[in-house]
Amino acid sequence: MKRNALLGAVIMLAVTSASEAAADGGPGPLGVTAVAVATPQTARVGALFDAEDAADGRLVGEHFCTASVVRSPHHNLIATAAHCLEGDGEFVFVPGYRKGQAPYGMWKVDRVFLPDGWEKNRDEDSDVAFAALDELKARGVEDVVGANRFATGTTTGATPVTVTGYPHEDEDPVRCTNRPTLHNPAQQRIACPGLTGGTSGSPWVNGDGQIVGVLGGHEQGGSTADVSYSVVLGAEAAELYRDATADP
Repeated sequence: MKRNALLGAVIMLAVTSASEAAADGGPGPLGVTAVAVATPQTARVGALFDAEDAADGRLVGEHFCTASVVRSPHHNLIATAAHCLEGDGEFVFVPGYRKGQAPYGMWKVDRVFLPDGWEKNRDEDSDVAFAALDELKARGVEDVVGANRFATGTTTGATPVTVTGYPHEDEDPVRCTNRPTLHNPAQQRIACPGLTGGTSGSPWVNGDGQIVGVLGGHEQGGSTADVSYSVVLGAEAAELYRDATADP
């Protein structure tokens, strides 16, 4: 291949990558992690806290996982990783959390929905969960910050996705856009630096505003900060969503 043709291909790839990331609201070129700018879209993503810490007002440094608001008939549903909601504790979701502040309120988790595969065997291929939130001032969380559609059965890597989450050590969310690939038939992976502990549960949102992954799964999201995982959202995730959105 001629050098000028190769150079042209590299330039076109860089432009296309930047355009794909920008179209999805990403922070720039693919595979770059940066602080997420506060927007109506990032307001739908929040940090999870133990209810005891939230009650005492000790929000700074206490968040342990990430979750995001998904569309539901009752406007009260969030998605996260199953390993974030196991146990008997009580949890609080803070959408749009930044630097100790809760700009859209603190929402108490009312009910948790875990897949059978996780409850019975802690199967990493079932590491996704939903939680229904109590109302706040007679409103559902979706009425306040909006929501993304939870999509199952999509093709991994069909488009880039944007991952937004809260590392333990940060008081602002970070964001990275890249194209996921299959790790195996039940798991997908994405190369994004700096997605450390605390980002479990982060939504993978495609250019159509659909959640097509939730950070978790293999090694509870990955053993390194540079490669993260999600279960492939298939029949089990679809059934769990139906259970979570059924009339109480």
